[in-house]
Formats: sequence, C-alpha cells, structure tokens
Amino acid sequence: MKLRISGNRFIGDNCPVFIIAEISANHGQNFNRAVALIKKAKKSGADAVKFQTYTPDIHTIDVNNKYFKIKHPVWGGQTLYQLYEKTYTPWKWFKKLKKVSDDLNIIFFSTASDKTAVDLLEELKVPIHKISSFELVDLSLIEYAAKTKKPLILSTGMATLSEVKEAVKTAKNAGARDIILLKCVSSYPAKAEEMNLRTISDMSKRFNLPVGISDHTLGIEVSIAAVSLGAVVVEKHFTLSRKIKTPDSFFSIEPNEFKNMVDNIRKVERALGTVHYGLTKEEEKNRIFRRSLFIVKDIKKGEFITEENVKSIRPDAGLPPKHLKSILGKKVKKNIFKGTPLKMDLIEV
Repeated sequence: MKLRISGNRFIGDNCPVFIIAEISANHGQNFNRAVALIKKAKKSGADAVKFQTYTPDIHTIDVNNKYFKIKHPVWGGQTLYQLYEKTYTPWKWFKKLKKVSDDLNIIFFSTASDKTAVDLLEELKVPIHKISSFELVDLSLIEYAAKTKKPLILSTGMATLSEVKEAVKTAKNAGARDIILLKCVSSYPAKAEEMNLRTISDMSKRFNLPVGISDHTLGIEVSIAAVSLGAVVVEKHFTLSRKIKTPDSFFSIEPNEFKNMVDNIRKVERALGTVHYGLTKEEEKNRIFRRSLFIVKDIKKGEFITEENVKSIRPDAGLPPKHLKSILGKKVKKNIFKGTPLKMDLIEV
C-alpha cells in the first residue's frame, strides 16, 4: 500500500513516516505566531503543517444551556460556541499561510469541517483533505471531500468498527482512491494506557489501507512506539511554547520535543529495516567470536576424542559445535596440540 501525496512524496509501505505538525489553536489567533509555527515546524523536521478550517457557526450554535456547556478541566466553564470563538483560524489567513508553507517546501493542509471549508481548501489547491474524529459520522461531509479525488485522511477517535467501515465505504463510493486512517483517542490529553496501539496493525489488515496515529498523549513516546507497530503517519499537536497559553497548548509539544520525536522516528524506521536472517555486514566482523570445536588437551596419534580433550569454545576456527556428538570416540590421525582448531582432516573416519 503506497499513495502519492505531493510531488515525489508518498505515504505507505517502505516510505518514510509522514510527520504532521498539528497547529490547531496554538496560533492564538495571532497571524505572526501562525507563521512562526510553520517555520518552526519545518526546522523541527515536520513533513506537513495542518490547520483546522471552521468557524464557531459551522461547529455549533450560540446557545447557553446544559447541552452546550463544556465539562473539561481546562476548557470547562464556557459554551462550545465561546470555545470555538477563541480557537478558530481566520479564513482570510489561509491563502497567506499556504504561500508561506509552499515557500518553505512544507506541505500545507487543513481539516475541513463542512462543505464550504472543503471549497476554500480546494481553491488553495491543498494536496490532502482531512476529516476529524468528531466529523467521522458526518457521511455527507466525507462524501463531499472524497469527490475531490484527493488523498483523504480519516481520523477514527471515538468510532466503533462499524462506524469506521461506514466512513471508508462512503469515501470509496464517492470516488476516493487514496484513504489513510488515523488511530486516535479523542481525549485531551489522552492517556497512554487507552491508546491500544495494537489496533494499528489490525486496522491495516482489516481495511488494507495505510494507517497512522493522531496522538494526543503528553510526550512523544506513544508516537514513536506507534511507528514500530506500523504507523505510516504521525500527527502531533505543535506549539512554540506551552508557556504561551492557548486552548491546545497544554497537550502540545514544543519544537525541541518535536525534533526529538522526529529524530527517534527516523531511527526507528531505519531499525525496522526488512525481513532478514543471517549475518549483517557489521556482524561479519564479529563472527570470529562464535564457538567452535578446539583441542583443549594435547592428543597423541591414535587416541580417542573425548569431552575432556575437545570442547566448544570461542573463537570460530574449528568445526561447528553441532558435530561434537558425532566425533566423540573417534581416533585422531596424528599428534594434535592444545589450542588447535579441530577439523575433519584430523579425524579418522
């Protein structure tokens, strides 16, 4: 499974992990900070930056009753509308942010929250569309984004298996040729013990699609572990500093942490390598330290080989140890001194 994202950039088998810096609300509605985040993401090794395209009115309505009140240790005490007023990215920024990203040669895309958002992003010619976990059940939105025929990332937080199947089926029926699924736990921050990373390989087998992770845990360990289990995409919330308080900063990582994550992911993907048995190039140098059969006591011509005069020791210069049983009790052809590798030409057959 391998699909083209942009130019010579691919996602899937035998491709470098595609690493996304999720800007989200960490710009704090400050344009210069948004630009700084893109630049820092590039320096930190991100392949792409992702924003979110919505307005408060797209996400919800401005009503203050029990249905719209948020219960959360950080976001609580306000309505959904009030939260989204603080977190959305002004739409007039998107063209400029896309230009900044293009100039830096970092891929720019955004999560579309309704059809008008898809339209805006299509005008900008983004190479990918993404649907968030919260919109995964909005099949009409998935259908609309899929009709663009561009790679479509579906985040699966909160979704049952049947809901993921329905979303994938909807996307395929609408014409999506390239679909990427992200394993996700939609809590902020997410607990490591709830991530269930083994789902990544199961999801890949069930759907025969590339699978990655959208990681909301604190720290970078879960993202690195996900790569070892087959994740081909890693998405992580990115902030200039958690000291700059924004609605998402408390579970985001800083540039030095992001770079550390990228470096470790690159190390892991090199370590994964391919299926291989036998010696590596470096192991060839150490093969000499394997065990083999050596004479450990002087033996005179015609004497028998015993466990007292022949042993399996290092280095690897004599017969392989597996031959010991078959040569015990056999005579030697000539005098052999202690420290001589035992070879077949020394033994009477």
